[in-house]
Amino acid sequence: DARNYGWEVNEKLDFNWKKLLQKKTDEINRLNGIYKRLLSNASVKLLEGEGKIVGPNKVEVTQPDGTKLSYSAKHILIATGSRAHRPPIPGQELAITSDEALSLDDLPKRAVVFGGGYIAVEFASIWRGLGATVDLFYRKELPLRGFDDEMRAVVARNLEGRGIKLHPQTNLMELVKTDNGIKVITDHGGELIADVVLFATGRLPNTKRLNLEAVGVEIDKTGAVKVDEYSRTNIPSIWAVGDVTNRMNLTPVALMEGTCFATTVFGGESSKPDYRNIPCAVFSIPPLSIVGLSEEEAIEQVNGDVLVFTSTFNPMKNTVSGRQEKTIMKLVVDAETDKVLGASMCGPDAPEIMQGIAVALKCGATKAQFDSTVGIHPSAAEEFVTMRSVSRQVTARGKAKTNL
Repeated sequence: DARNYGWEVNEKLDFNWKKLLQKKTDEINRLNGIYKRLLSNASVKLLEGEGKIVGPNKVEVTQPDGTKLSYSAKHILIATGSRAHRPPIPGQELAITSDEALSLDDLPKRAVVFGGGYIAVEFASIWRGLGATVDLFYRKELPLRGFDDEMRAVVARNLEGRGIKLHPQTNLMELVKTDNGIKVITDHGGELIADVVLFATGRLPNTKRLNLEAVGVEIDKTGAVKVDEYSRTNIPSIWAVGDVTNRMNLTPVALMEGTCFATTVFGGESSKPDYRNIPCAVFSIPPLSIVGLSEEEAIEQVNGDVLVFTSTFNPMKNTVSGRQEKTIMKLVVDAETDKVLGASMCGPDAPEIMQGIAVALKCGATKAQFDSTVGIHPSAAEEFVTMRSVSRQVTARGKAKTNL
């Protein structure tokens, strides 16, 4: 891309992986320091150690030196997050998870990623962007299950366009250590050698050592803490928020749940999380971002007709560089009310653009209001307020009426 913008780029580019890792570590330490200061300034007592619940109002903490402390409280909040899941295949100990992916001693030259979700797509993009050869294996036909199907297909094409080798509907069966690297064996009989294998096959609620069963806190078959709409467990004094409840596993959602908990328990006002129109992003290259309903969800949930507006174009930065990588945008609209039910985009700056659109959807914006908004020119974002032609009109349950 740089060459077509006029830069004279030599064939050899030097990259210092260890410097990047050190900068990453420095930033994490800086953020940890900020969080600790915030807790201290709020008069929060921080105890470092392993905690477990030993009663409806009692927590036991084992400190690093082995000393055990007991604390009692009117309310206990569980916010222990989740942990990476490793599929039980022979040689699984040879693989890493996202916990170790940015702590490797050396940048891998040959990487295998197993999984089709956020983490898999993002790390495949990172390693490929740094020059590694990347093979991405996943069980479904397309990556990013649960997202809009059209967007999933676009992401897959873009990953391939960037040089990532996709292996859909393929499982890993065994990992074998060899002198040349890790041998990866698939369920199709294929074999390849990698420097690193990343398992990005989901995360599990982090509840194993909390002693929840002993105090009667209900958990589901995945280990997630069961809670009501206010984040309260079946034990009235015990609450839970975030990934440990396996509701919508996003950091800002955990913050929302925690805020609602505090408002309910200490603010004197009943407050429950609102999971409607929560934006999210997959930081692939280029990124994907969505808010509201996908086309498939709208067809399933809306009683009447659904209008689908799409726009596909080459962003200006790509027309200059010559990169053949399309941006796609979509609006899903309730035909009867004109209300915009969902928006999605795959292309440069998609998360930044979608954050603003999320506010509009939260306010109940209509397609007419999108149309009457003046766009910022030149920007990709202006395309959202200039889409006029219906690409599809579908009835409930997905029977196509019109293709325009």
